[in-house]
Amino acid sequence: MSEMTRLREIMDRLRGADGCPWDREQTLGTLRTYLVEETYEVLEAMGGGSPEALREELGDLLFQIVFQARIAQERGEFDIESLMKGIGDKIVRRHPHVFGAGRLDTADQVLRQWEEIKVEERRGKEDGSIFAGVPRSLPALLKALRVSAKAARVGFDWQDRDDLWSKVKEEVGELHEALRTGTSDDVAEELGDLLFTLANLARQEHLDPEQVLQDANRKFLERFRFLEERLAAEGRRPGTENRVRMEALWNEAKQAIRKTSPDRTSPSGGTSGSGPRDARSLPSG
Repeated sequence: MSEMTRLREIMDRLRGADGCPWDREQTLGTLRTYLVEETYEVLEAMGGGSPEALREELGDLLFQIVFQARIAQERGEFDIESLMKGIGDKIVRRHPHVFGAGRLDTADQVLRQWEEIKVEERRGKEDGSIFAGVPRSLPALLKALRVSAKAARVGFDWQDRDDLWSKVKEEVGELHEALRTGTSDDVAEELGDLLFTLANLARQEHLDPEQVLQDANRKFLERFRFLEERLAAEGRRPGTENRVRMEALWNEAKQAIRKTSPDRTSPSGGTSGSGPRDARSLPSG
């Protein structure tokens, strides 16, 4: 018996008449939160450097997929076999250079072909836009990355880095003007435009803006915890009354952490817990 078959049988038992009361009560709606949670735990394990932790979290995520497929089967919609067949067929169809005739030599060529095949697949569907496969609920920075990447693959993009950098400066200027003379709605719009342009800058530099911001968050937290520990040792705590001391300790933290923090190696070989950084690495949808 394969382990996949065993996992399906376990799920059948849990959802059966004599199974687990909690598992039997679950619906696709109640499982939404667990799916999101398990996905983020996988992302955390990907940056943690422990293959064992990643294996465990991927297993938890797989169980959520098996769980949802079982519920869909009970509703007469699809089962895990048709789910696996569907994704297998799609991957083969979108890789004719591997499973059929022809040859592609670069990742960029593969991505362009991927989008062309998806355009053909969407013909006749109600929503034929190139953005049809972008989930509405994606985190905003990741969504900006996906949207701009899809536009770029059909030729709608800045010509080069200098052109894009000029756009960044233009958006900074417009935000500055909105802060001086505009309303809060004006500021929100210009700030959004700037963030979207910065996401494009990250894409052109082959970086994932979501991960870049996560790295910045981690760096800030490490430095501020250093500051808190030093203040506590002096019998103080963070507060406006200690602003001058906090600034001094912040500068110390930047030096101390830069010199003493070991690199955090991800399973993919990246450092600083960042995982894969190439924003072109995976096609979407």
